[in-house]
Amino acid sequence: MNEKNIIGFWGYPHPDIIKQYKQMYPNAKWVDLDLDYGFQKQDILPEAYCSIIKNIINSAFFYKDNFIKILAPIGKDKCDSGWFAFELLKDMDFPVIQSIFEEKTFKKNVLISTSNMPLRQKVETITRNIYEPVTSNYEQCKAKFGFWGVPPNDLSILELFPDETHLYGWTRCVEAMAPADIELEMFVDKDVPTVFYSQSFCSKAQLAKYLADKYNGLYIDIDDTITNSTRAKIEAFLRLR
Repeated sequence: MNEKNIIGFWGYPHPDIIKQYKQMYPNAKWVDLDLDYGFQKQDILPEAYCSIIKNIINSAFFYKDNFIKILAPIGKDKCDSGWFAFELLKDMDFPVIQSIFEEKTFKKNVLISTSNMPLRQKVETITRNIYEPVTSNYEQCKAKFGFWGVPPNDLSILELFPDETHLYGWTRCVEAMAPADIELEMFVDKDVPTVFYSQSFCSKAQLAKYLADKYNGLYIDIDDTITNSTRAKIEAFLRLR
């Protein structure tokens, strides 16, 4: 008999729901379904579709018999594809509960996004803090570069950037506990050379391309893993700017 000991989630479920389930199931293992764990691919979504949503579906099937619950953001704090994923999983009898976290009041300062930690560590710390809040003194730095966007499917992209890279976009919104705040999501420091990143087939590409043009940044979109040509573009941008 499979043990139901996992609470899965994607995006940023409402903190009240997270708190409720942590109190109800203090020993549960929390799994971020957005991440690519290399699980078997499910033939449910179109081939040309967002890799993050594919990760959600693949992980959901891998852990199907172990879920206590899946916390599923469906509002502007995630995306329409998150809403559709919720409906598909619900229709297939997964134990999903929807979440909408659209309050726009900043509840936290963005001290991780502007710290001198390695960029990948910044992103991983922010996403882990969703369900395991950690308070610490983060040494601040002046930005040499910026990275705008969501946590990429291929986190190795972030290792191309120096530690003095500030985070912008949805990831900064998550740290501020305001994942649906469009004004914060569109904010960048205009004098900081910034790479504007989008997952392929993601609606946020509209914002990324517009902001890259507005602030003379570099727009990139990546489907699954980074290609050599995209890597070269980022490295050239960082070297020349």
